[in-house]
Amino acid sequence: MKIPYVDLSHQWSQEKKNILNIIDKIASSDLWVSGNEIKKFEKNISKICKTKYAVALNSGTDALTLGLASLGVKKGDEVITTANSFIASTSCIVHLGAKPIFVDVKEDQLIDHRLIEKNISKKTKAIMVVHLGGRIAEMDYISRISKKYKIPIIEDAAQSVGSQYKNRPSGSLGKIGCFSAHPLKNLNALGDSGYVTTNDRKIYDFIKRLSNHGHKNRDIVDKFGYVSRMDTIQAGILNFRLKNLKDVIKKRRKNAKIYRNSIKTKKVFIPSENKKVFNTYHTFVIQAPLRDKLKKYLFRNNIKTSIHYPIPIHLQPAFKKLGYNSPNLKKTEQQAKKIITLPVNQFMTEKQIKKISNLINNFYEK
Repeated sequence: MKIPYVDLSHQWSQEKKNILNIIDKIASSDLWVSGNEIKKFEKNISKICKTKYAVALNSGTDALTLGLASLGVKKGDEVITTANSFIASTSCIVHLGAKPIFVDVKEDQLIDHRLIEKNISKKTKAIMVVHLGGRIAEMDYISRISKKYKIPIIEDAAQSVGSQYKNRPSGSLGKIGCFSAHPLKNLNALGDSGYVTTNDRKIYDFIKRLSNHGHKNRDIVDKFGYVSRMDTIQAGILNFRLKNLKDVIKKRRKNAKIYRNSIKTKKVFIPSENKKVFNTYHTFVIQAPLRDKLKKYLFRNNIKTSIHYPIPIHLQPAFKKLGYNSPNLKKTEQQAKKIITLPVNQFMTEKQIKKISNLINNFYEK
């Protein structure tokens, strides 16, 4: 029984006929860029995230970049965030000339909200909260800090579409929500895509223009922008896949529950469920001693796993070249040596999950 980490080929086999029809319909039209599919997708996402506005973009990375730019982040500014994220969380800060200020995380890998306030300075322009793996940080606490210091929150919600905090969707918990629709996400395109959400009309207008060369209208450009638009075909595919999003999340949550009930060994740490959070399980991450040996053991038994992320951003060569002092991120570094991501995709069977769990139990018994 070979168990892949992701199973995009399975998804394609189920959706092939529908998606080919969508591609044919759009390719047969004159609207390969922009058009009704884009408008429909933005309306759909606004509804899911319970925000007034959404902008369809080409990637989660550009969502973060344009989101920070809309907050006025520029050279000399500082943005508070975490280092145990995908590199894009930090690269967008650096590309705008700002400095990432890393704070450590809690046992669940989310930002330690208690450490944010003491890292605020006169240069702090934004707080970037990363909703890692589908979980959401302590947003009530962080929102109080945001209001106290008048520093906006930008949600890196790349991995958390459909997640909720006290029944409020990710993407509606800060000034701006930034999402990815990369093929590995719960809501995935057939390639790179992303989007932003906001309740601020000025931010919406700014990002909408900046993502389309800075066009005010067809002939007037009032600010030099980028080509960050979502392709119409991707919007069409995402509109179709949005219909199945609730089922995808439901299945992933079910799979996570089976893992929790089946992994018996006390040597493995599984972060507990936060009762305030509806977790959509983009990933299912455990913290395990002898992680690399466990990974090889599972691979020998035909199970593919992943690590998100083995080298924290502050230890990456690119960050060291910036010349900043290395922050003290003890928990981040400790977790990086133990974390392993188990397959949790919606196509898995209970039998497969129990097989993985039993292998993990047996590994530590030996």
